[in-house]
Amino acid sequence: MRSYRDTIRLLLCYLAQTKGIKITKLELADLSYEQVLGFLRYLEHERHNHVRTRNQRLAALHTLFEYIASREPEMLESCQQVSAIPMKRTPPPQTQFLELDEMQDLLAHLPRTGRLARRDHTLLLFLYNTGARAQEVADLRTGHLHLADPAVVRLHGKGDKWRTCPLWAQTTQMLTELLAAAGQQPTPDSPVFRSTTGSPLTRFGIYKIVRRHAGYLDNAHTNRTVSPHVFRHTAAMHLLEAGVEVNVIRGWLGHCDLSTTNRYAEINTRAKIEALRNTEPPSTAAASRPHPVWRTDETLLNWLTSL
Repeated sequence: MRSYRDTIRLLLCYLAQTKGIKITKLELADLSYEQVLGFLRYLEHERHNHVRTRNQRLAALHTLFEYIASREPEMLESCQQVSAIPMKRTPPPQTQFLELDEMQDLLAHLPRTGRLARRDHTLLLFLYNTGARAQEVADLRTGHLHLADPAVVRLHGKGDKWRTCPLWAQTTQMLTELLAAAGQQPTPDSPVFRSTTGSPLTRFGIYKIVRRHAGYLDNAHTNRTVSPHVFRHTAAMHLLEAGVEVNVIRGWLGHCDLSTTNRYAEINTRAKIEALRNTEPPSTAAASRPHPVWRTDETLLNWLTSL
C-alpha cells in the first residue's frame, strides 16, 4: 500500500510540474495516456530508476486506472490505453546464497556470551531453518509458534497467506530459551524477536543484525552482499541439495508460482560441477574409461548368462 501510495504521489508531482500548476489544481482529465507515458520515461531517464522499478510503478498505475474506469466511464478510453502499456522485459536479479560450509562456519562462530547473543543466534538460525522473509520474522508472535513435538511455526506472508514450516530441534530449543529469558510469561501477541527497548524488531533491525554477524561473508567477485533474503535463498538451495522435491520447497517458502522456485534448480552450483565432472571427456584417446557398473553386478551378469 505504501508503495502504491508513493507511485501516485510521484505521478501527481510530475503532472503538476509538467503543467506548471499546483497539485490541488489537477483534474481527472489530466491523467491522460500521453502523460503516463511521459511519467514512465521520467522515471527511467531523469530519476534513473531500474527497469524493475519502472515495471513496479506501472503495475500500480494499472490498478489505479482500472479503478478509475469503474468509476468514471468517460475516462474508459484513456484507461484502456494505460492498461495496454506493457511491462519491459528484464532479467531476474541474481540469486545469491551461502554454501553449506559457509553457513556452518557462521553459526559456529556466533557470539555465545553477551546480552543479545541468544537473540541474535536464534534469529539467524530461524532465518536459515524457515527461509522466512524479514517482514515475516518481524511480524512473528508467540502465538504463531507451536514448540511441542512436532514443533512448527505459522508464517504470515505475501498476499495475506499463511504457511506452516517445521522447526529443527535446535531451533525449537533456542526459541524456548529465548522466550523464557524474557522474564515474564509471554502472551500470544508478544513479539518473538525484540529490540533492546522490548519492542518488536523491524525488518531494518533484522537487516542490521544479519549484517553485523554475516557481513564478513560478502563476496565482491559475485557481488554477494549477505542480507536476510540471502538466508531465504540459502535455505532453498540447501533443501534442494538435500534432495527435497521442488514443489515441497515451493510450499516451504510460500511461493505462489512454481517457476519462482525452479530457479534454484537452475543455479545449483554443486549439481553443475558434479555434472561437469561426469561428462568431462578423457584427456587422450587411450585414456581409460570408467568401468560400466553392470560389469561388476554379479546378479545382473548371472541373469544375462541365463538368457
